Amino acid sequence: MDIDLNADLGEGFGPWRMGEDEALLDIVSSANVACGFHAGDPVIMDRTVRMARQRGVDVGAHVGFPDLMGFGRRQMQIETKELVAYVLYQLAALDGMARTAGHRMTHMSFHGALGNMAAADAALAEPLVRAVADFDPSLTVSTSASRAIEDAAGRCGLRVRRTFLADRACGDDGLLVPRKLPGAVIHEREAVLARVRQLLEDGTVTSVTGKKIPMRVHSILLHGDTPGAVELARAVRGVVEQAGRVVPISRQAND
Repeated sequence: MDIDLNADLGEGFGPWRMGEDEALLDIVSSANVACGFHAGDPVIMDRTVRMARQRGVDVGAHVGFPDLMGFGRRQMQIETKELVAYVLYQLAALDGMARTAGHRMTHMSFHGALGNMAAADAALAEPLVRAVADFDPSLTVSTSASRAIEDAAGRCGLRVRRTFLADRACGDDGLLVPRKLPGAVIHEREAVLARVRQLLEDGTVTSVTGKKIPMRVHSILLHGDTPGAVELARAVRGVVEQAGRVVPISRQAND
């Protein structure tokens, strides 16, 4: 199965830049663009979308909590009705930017704490995913392994792009390990590449307990905000290309 290479981009704010977006856009085939809640602003969104269009890279809305100070990685207790409005607001913002630039928004993903909460809670995932379907039923939901989000997308008639986070550890259930726990983020380059090779060669991921978990994915996420992200992204792409499995996201087969 072909593999999309994906990155979280547009995560600066005002004059502050985070990551090397332009370099990463030369490596990836799709990008999740911050929509101003956990990071990003209108100018950065517009610039990122236009750079992506020039390179033929698909763009999607990276939807998070209204938490610039915490980069969207802090859990927030917000009423579901309000969260649904936040999701719609962010989708509409990126969609408008993309249309104005002559591009098209193809997908969306939930960022940080919001994504982790929805992934583990079917009651929360359902209305948030339903909001995506109400906004645009042609969108694909990009998510790390999550029965809650994937089942909600299926009920809403949305396609799912299951994504492997090469530098993030997972539990035996396939869900991401909270960042506050030791070993949750994998910093060693060779360890990340070994995980990618394992995924491509036998379709499994090793959990934090050492258990091999079967995992069928459509995409590999490359975080843009970590040190050495560009070099690591090139290395990951090299591993995937050796398997002959990189294509533009528009050619991806989805569940």
